Amino acid sequence: MSITADLIRGHTDTIILAALMSGDSYGYRISRMISKQTDGRFEMKEATLYTAFKRLEESGCISSYWGEEGTGARRRYYAITATGRETYTKLMHEWEEAGALIERLIRIPTADGFII
Repeated sequence: MSITADLIRGHTDTIILAALMSGDSYGYRISRMISKQTDGRFEMKEATLYTAFKRLEESGCISSYWGEEGTGARRRYYAITATGRETYTKLMHEWEEAGALIERLIRIPTADGFII
């Protein structure tokens, strides 16, 4: 079973900021991490990923720099900023609240009003 993109859409920034909380990284590595974390059930499209990088960089949540690779193509690395850490905390709080509300809304009420 794969996860529909509609369930993830709107949380792209949170996912990327979470990936950068543990250290600087580059697009391909983040993409692979997302796939691995979801057991291959979700893969973020490259266009979505790089559009989000641009948006997050413009808002001051991340910064980027070119890595010094010894072999192969140079990679553009992304690092979370203090603003990005604050944004991540805010987005996680919003996610927790939204998740709790959605959970309440989609459970089936019983005749006595209790949720199953």
